[in-house]
Amino acid sequence: MKYSTPVQKRDQPDDSYKFQPLPAPTGPFPYHLDIAQVIPGIGSQKMTFHLVGDTGSLRSIDFQRKVITAMEAQFAQDNPPQFLFHLGDVVYNHGEASQYYRQFFGPFQHYPAPIFAIAGNHDSDVNPAAAPYHSLEPFVKVFCDTTPQTVSFSNGASRKSMIQPNVYWTLKTPLANIIGMHSNVPKFGIVTPDQQEWLKSELRRANAERPDKALILCIHHAPYSADINHGASIPMITLLESIFAETGVRPDIVFSGHVHNYQRLVKKYDSGRSVCYVVAGGGGYDELHPIADLSDPRFTNELPLFEGVSLENYCYYQHGFLRFSIEKNGAQLVMTGDYYSVADDGLVTHEDHFEIKL
Repeated sequence: MKYSTPVQKRDQPDDSYKFQPLPAPTGPFPYHLDIAQVIPGIGSQKMTFHLVGDTGSLRSIDFQRKVITAMEAQFAQDNPPQFLFHLGDVVYNHGEASQYYRQFFGPFQHYPAPIFAIAGNHDSDVNPAAAPYHSLEPFVKVFCDTTPQTVSFSNGASRKSMIQPNVYWTLKTPLANIIGMHSNVPKFGIVTPDQQEWLKSELRRANAERPDKALILCIHHAPYSADINHGASIPMITLLESIFAETGVRPDIVFSGHVHNYQRLVKKYDSGRSVCYVVAGGGGYDELHPIADLSDPRFTNELPLFEGVSLENYCYYQHGFLRFSIEKNGAQLVMTGDYYSVADDGLVTHEDHFEIKL
C-alpha cells in the first residue's frame, strides 16, 4: 500500500553548501511582468495554460518529445492554451548554455505559444568541469532578457528570449497573479532573505486584488510530496507556512516540479480553508519517482508539519503535463485542472480533474 500523506525521507545529508548566489535582476523592482507585453489582448474572462516541470534530460529526450507533442495537439482543440509556465529544470545537469538547444529550443521548436519559467536546481547549478560561468547565466539569457531576441546558443531557433524581470518575479494577468519563486540548488531548496521579504510584499499586494484575481504560487522544490526520491521539503514547508502566517495570506494553489511525477495534495487549515499543492514534474526526465510504500522504513509521515495534508491523486508510472484554466463565472472565479499522462507509445490518458471555486 502507498502513503496517502506527504512523507519525510529519513537521514538526508545537508547539502546547503551547494547554494549559488543569484544573478542581478534584469528589470525594475518589484519584478512584475504584465502578460499583455507578451500576449496582447489576452482575455479577461478565461485563461488556459500548460504547467510542466523537469522536461530536460542529459541522457534521453524521447520522453520529453512525447509530452511536448501531446501538449501541442491541444492547440487544435477548443479553448487552446495561451502559454506554458515551466516549473523548472529546463536543462540538465548544470544548466549549461551548450545544452539549451538539445533540451529546450529543439524540442519546443513547434510549441506555438510563449513559455515562461522559473529555474530548477539543475538550471541553477554550475558544472565545475566546464569553462567558467555563473549560476543561471544561460537561464537569464533565455528567460530574463530585456527585449525578445534570438538567443546566441539557440542554433538560430525561431523562439526568442523571454522578458521576465528577475529569477523570482510575478506574472500579472487579468485573472491571476502568478508568483514565481527561485529555490536554488540544494535538494530541499533555499530562499534568500531578500526574496523572502519580496514574497511577503507580493502576497500582500496580490491579496489586495482578490477576489477579482486568483493568487497562484510557483516554486520548483515541492513543499509536500510522498515520493521516494525527495519526499517533502521540510525547509520549504517551514518557510512558506511561516510567511503565510506572518502575512495572513495564503495562495489559492501552489505548483511545483522537482519531483518527477504528478501529485495533487490538499492541506486543510484550522480556519477551515484548504490550499491545493500540485506537483507536475513528470515532463520528460527519463527517471520517474514512485510514491513511497507504507512498509518502507526509509520514510515517515509522523511530523506535525504534515497535519491536515492528504494526497488526493497521483500518477508516477508515466510522464505527463497539466492543463489549467481560470474562468470568471459571474462574480466567481473557477479554477480547473486536468492532468494527462503520456505513455511510451504516445497514448494520452486523462488521469485527474479537479475544480476550485474561489
